[in-house]
Amino acid sequence: MSIKQAIVLAGGLGTRLREAVPDLPKCMAPVAGRPFLYHEINYLRRQGITSFIFSLGYKHEVIEQYLKDEFHTLDYQCVIETEPLGTGGAIQLSCRHASEKQVLVTNGDTLFKVNLAELASFHKAQNADCTLALKPMKNFDRYGMVEINKKGIVESFREKQFYTDGLINGGVYLLNVECFLAHSYPLKFSFEKDYLEQQVEQGTLSAQAQDGYFIDIGIPDDYNKAQSDLRTPPLHLNAIDKSWTLFLDRDGVINEDKPGSYIFSPEEFIFMEGAPALFKKLAKTFRHTIVATNQRGVGRGLMTEEMLSVIHQKMTGAIRDAGGNIDAVYYATSIHNNDVQRKPNPGMALQAKKDFPDIDFSRSIMIGNNISDMQFGRSAGMYTVFLTTTNKEIRLPHPDIDLIFNSLHDFVKAL
Repeated sequence: MSIKQAIVLAGGLGTRLREAVPDLPKCMAPVAGRPFLYHEINYLRRQGITSFIFSLGYKHEVIEQYLKDEFHTLDYQCVIETEPLGTGGAIQLSCRHASEKQVLVTNGDTLFKVNLAELASFHKAQNADCTLALKPMKNFDRYGMVEINKKGIVESFREKQFYTDGLINGGVYLLNVECFLAHSYPLKFSFEKDYLEQQVEQGTLSAQAQDGYFIDIGIPDDYNKAQSDLRTPPLHLNAIDKSWTLFLDRDGVINEDKPGSYIFSPEEFIFMEGAPALFKKLAKTFRHTIVATNQRGVGRGLMTEEMLSVIHQKMTGAIRDAGGNIDAVYYATSIHNNDVQRKPNPGMALQAKKDFPDIDFSRSIMIGNNISDMQFGRSAGMYTVFLTTTNKEIRLPHPDIDLIFNSLHDFVKAL
């Protein structure tokens, strides 16, 4: 089972964060230089979520504008509560807009890094209407405890008090949309009290414990902790070893760009000066070297996929003859900006991860000459290096860029 759609509950007021974050929805609280929602969205994208439903309430226009400005290629819709509906009412309203049979539900002010594939597999094996992701905790009193049996069925929710260890509700659910909507719930209700506890009484609520990273920014202490937890460490080139992967854009990085047009034939594909020889050192430095390129010209019918393959054969052959290697070339031909495969969306990176499971995005670098390349890298959780081959106006600091070089040659020289 593959989960592609997520409902993000992002209507919270953030009353406990008012001193630190005045007059903002909780999910828009700045964390490590970005709204918390940014970290939530990109984590879910890396787990394979391609479609989002944002359940909004308080100051919904702030979130809507942010999504429009920063995630304009994301496939999403916003569902607005005109009055508070409770968690159950919000999920019920969002489910009526869902296009998938199974959806992920998560809180916009909590980041729980579950392995979604494992959770989905368990959910399917249980044939469950709803499956909770549980987080193991020690020495806690902020949350109630969840008790499950050996079959992964929830037996009880215990009230908040001090526990030396136990499982808490991580605020992440897999939900069968049709089964959930079949219940006759009122417009306003609590998902936790009215739905989950009812499922416990019937012995039908499944749960899986996962010990992934968990942070709830609802109180100032954890909000402050998130600032350091979610900040990307600086990129130090001398720390790179053979466990790292290099992703590269094509035009303007490996070969000369053709502004306003496309490379239509092998004859038009002209390497940047000395580029093939650079890949010999890159092959010695990185475990994998991968090209990810947008090729909308194919989608527009201006060139064939077969000709694109011939161009790439010329590129990879010359690099191989020079002692280098390209492990794979991924290309996106769609003309639609919200296509998951088209940069800045992370689809090509996720496909590379499937093909090369040893890729670690936290030990990967994306090199490109466009901001969309940098956003592609960031959305996949990579470091980013910008080349000024076609745009010399970009400067640091920049939220999407770690390092800037004039050319691929200068980057390789710095390794």
